Amino acid sequence: MNKYQEHFRMSVDDAITYTKDFGIFSKEANLRGEEIGDGNINYIFRVIEDETGKSVVLKQADKFLRSSGRPLDLDRNRIEAEILKLEGEYAPEFVPKVYRYDDTMCVIVMEDISAYKNLRKELMAGKIFPKFADEISSFLVDTLLPTTDLVLDRAEKKDRVRDFINKELCDISECLVFTEPYVNDRNRNIVIPENIEFVEKYLYNDIDLRIEAAKLKNNFMNNAQALIHGDLHSGSIFINKDGMKVIDPEFSFYGPMGYDIGNVIGNLFFSLVNRKYLMEDGKEKEEFLQWLSQTIRDIFDMFVVKFHKKYKEIVKDPMYTNDGFENWYLKEILADSIGSAGLEIIRRVVGDSKVMEVSTIENVEKRVEVERELINIGIRFIKERYNIIKGQDLL
Repeated sequence: MNKYQEHFRMSVDDAITYTKDFGIFSKEANLRGEEIGDGNINYIFRVIEDETGKSVVLKQADKFLRSSGRPLDLDRNRIEAEILKLEGEYAPEFVPKVYRYDDTMCVIVMEDISAYKNLRKELMAGKIFPKFADEISSFLVDTLLPTTDLVLDRAEKKDRVRDFINKELCDISECLVFTEPYVNDRNRNIVIPENIEFVEKYLYNDIDLRIEAAKLKNNFMNNAQALIHGDLHSGSIFINKDGMKVIDPEFSFYGPMGYDIGNVIGNLFFSLVNRKYLMEDGKEKEEFLQWLSQTIRDIFDMFVVKFHKKYKEIVKDPMYTNDGFENWYLKEILADSIGSAGLEIIRRVVGDSKVMEVSTIENVEKRVEVERELINIGIRFIKERYNIIKGQDLL
């Protein structure tokens, strides 16, 4: 295996050979492969054996950012592999299985989840998934609460904080989510001309908003509360009528629980507002908007119910097993979740990392309306995060 003693960027043919060399498939297997990733920091391949129907996905971290050539720490794939394994222990039905991780090649070999589809794209198509709120709220509670100091041995928790330090990808979030949308300090924001004055007035020039965003940034950088996914948007969730899978935890680190919860909720508002303005009026639109609105409410409310239930089951430290502390702890999580939802909404509208629900709107008048409504929602969530105490308040 001398070939794999030093990292090199793999091609489709390399991915096929790799699966044979490490026994994922037999040496005699007739395989085909394809590159399926379109991201900026990784290369993703699918290798298929048509005769048996067996297939796997390989995800390789490269040393450089595709778009700019900026150097990146290869350790992010090690973090992702370990997170997927941990999440597989806490919520096995909701993450792909990891078959192998190679520390030299920085390759994860994992379950092929092509039977599931990208949630963001499915929502843009007006698809309804009745079980989603129940499934994602379970995933959040089951993967976050068990990784906190409330449950873990204190020494083990500190070791995990050390092991999952993720400086480079955290820096990306700290800039793109918590800073640039409010000060544009690196001049990287992308705002359509029709909304420049609006953004300047309601984002750049609102010192009260900046103060609240700064509080959330400080919490993100200093509250090593739980092992979070770190980038849990609707493009990281794959779904079908039978269930869902959560992928791409490469931004994972020990941070505030609310960041994951808020990312889920915030991204659903892109679909809600987009479909409100652009879906053709009729029964189908009415049913979709009603379902998605109820889903947003239910994720919030189900999380609360499931959190209390799991807390009672797994938190044993006598300092924490009282209703007063439990309720305070949850209140802080929920406020942080709502604030994080607001941050996510605003950064995807004005920052340089857009979402298709906004960027694909060709009608300028409608895009102006969509962007302004989303910005106003984001501002309300950040400023009023302690006043929103149930799912209905979000809407």
